[in-house]
This record gives sequence, C-alpha cells and structure tokens, in this order.
Amino acid sequence: MFYVRVLSGYEERRIRSYRLQAQQRLQQAQERKAEIKKVPEQIILSEVRRMVEEMQALNKKLDETEAAIDEYFKPIDKEAEIIMKVQLEGEEKTMKEMMKAMQTQALLEAAEAEKNGGLQNADTDQHNQEKTSISKHTEVR
Repeated sequence: MFYVRVLSGYEERRIRSYRLQAQQRLQQAQERKAEIKKVPEQIILSEVRRMVEEMQALNKKLDETEAAIDEYFKPIDKEAEIIMKVQLEGEEKTMKEMMKAMQTQALLEAAEAEKNGGLQNADTDQHNQEKTSISKHTEVR
C-alpha cells in the first residue's frame, strides 16, 4: 500500500504538507518570540510614558503652587515697595537738608572770610596810617 501511495504522489504531498505546516509553525513561533522580545520594550516604554506624565503633572502642580505663593506675597511685596519708597524719600530729604546746610555754612564761611579780609585790610590801612603819622612826627622833631 505504501508503494501505491508513493507512486501516486500521495506520500510526497503529505510530506510537503507536513513540511509546510512545520515551516508555518516555526514562523509563528518566531513571530511570537519577536513579540515576546518586544513586550519588555513596550513595558519599558509604557513605564517611561507614565513617568513622564507624572513629571508633567508634578510640574503643573509646582507652577500652580508658585503662582499661589506669588499671589499670597503680592500684598507684602507692595507694602515692602511702599516702605522702600518712604525710606528713599526720607534719605533724599535728609540729603537735600544736608546740602542746604552745607551751602549755608559755605556762604557763612565765605562772608566771614570776606569780613576778616576786610578787617585785615582796615587794620593794614590803619597800621600804615599810624606808621605814616609816626614818621611825620619823627621828621618834625
């Protein structure tokens, strides 16, 4: 019977069919193996995506918290700015007063120097007149 099957080509077709099925199974096994190899990559990628999403959520919360802090400190910043302005205006006023005082002092010193200079000239004139009069008195004798 085997001989009839070989001559009719039945066994050859059966062998080819078996070989084709084995090849298909082998190819499917290789595809499953490749998919299994991709699974860790997919797991890693999904984990990375999840971590990125968490980081973005944290960044968003951080931005919101910073905005809330800025809003909370806004009145304090305004008060600090007002205090700084008042202090600067006070310092500016003090400097202006000091400048006026220095100018007044300089004018007083200049007037006093002029007065002293005038007195010295008067003293010198008076001293010269006395010398002249003494000289005239000595000549007359």
